[in-house]
Amino acid sequence: MKNHSIADGAGAGLSVLAVFGAAASARYTVVLSFLIPMITCDCTMSVRPVPAADSPPAADIAHKVFHTMSQTEARLERYALLGDNLAMAIWDRRTEHSHTSYIQPGHHTLSFYLGGGYGTQRREEPGSHGAPQLLCALPDWHESRWLLRGNVRMLHIYFLPEHFTRRAVVELDREPRGLTLADRTYFEHPRIVSLCRTLSDMPWHGPDAALRANEVTHETLSELLRSQTVPQRQGRLNGGLAPAVRRRLAEFIDAELARNLTLGMLAQVACLSEFHLARMFRVSFGMPPSAWIAQRRIDRARHLLKTTALPLQQVADACGYADASHFSHRFRAATGVPAGHYRKLLLA
Repeated sequence: MKNHSIADGAGAGLSVLAVFGAAASARYTVVLSFLIPMITCDCTMSVRPVPAADSPPAADIAHKVFHTMSQTEARLERYALLGDNLAMAIWDRRTEHSHTSYIQPGHHTLSFYLGGGYGTQRREEPGSHGAPQLLCALPDWHESRWLLRGNVRMLHIYFLPEHFTRRAVVELDREPRGLTLADRTYFEHPRIVSLCRTLSDMPWHGPDAALRANEVTHETLSELLRSQTVPQRQGRLNGGLAPAVRRRLAEFIDAELARNLTLGMLAQVACLSEFHLARMFRVSFGMPPSAWIAQRRIDRARHLLKTTALPLQQVADACGYADASHFSHRFRAATGVPAGHYRKLLLA
């Protein structure tokens, strides 16, 4: 069986998430282009606008998003890209009467009410109203229409369906294609509430602050995965790897990350041809083998940097990188900070 080397480039691991971009020069444009392109608003009456304490310059705002948000009475208090293609914002909205619709936004949103919201309700669920400490989970495929009266202040976490891909396999031993975020309005979850409150209170900007916020956000998404996912609507899954084979491959990759893994090695573990393994791996893992391995190497590196005092060269060796320089380049591309700085921040 002929072996083909599997690249471990960070680009492979993040290709499905390229909608966010990573360049700092495009930071605000990218995040704001992503945040609210799916919102339509019909504001019949609004109160006097409240000036933002930290208003972004108009040049930094994508035209479409700026135009959409300018039609509402919402004030953007804070916003940030947190690395790993995660975005977050705090909105303060004050209105006497307005309507907002979300139509298949294409990304997931977790909304946490920080204050107010008593006059906010979802038209599909008459009789239910918002309140502080309540959560809403809005999946990429959902449609909702909202009636807003009074004040509401909320934290939004924006993330793509692909953020559940790795977690579904590693944390739930499930195929990503079999799960999706539930469409939930005004639910309670003490742990998620606590994490969202932490996020709202902590700084986001600057590499150090963004890294800490990134860690808390990942923990929040893990809690969300375990408590607020439902089976995909397509019903029975066809094709893909048998659960036992998927599990065997995941365990093999984790055990052999230090090696130069090839498609041929994985095909032998799965007892499949390289062609069929590549195709079925993507179906069951939600990404190609190269992207999965690249992400698991970053995960392993993060774990070792958090829990051990190993020199960076030994961390690089344990994760399958050619040398410390290669490791540092890949780690910084994936997380936004150098590996050594990452360790110091977490220890601090």
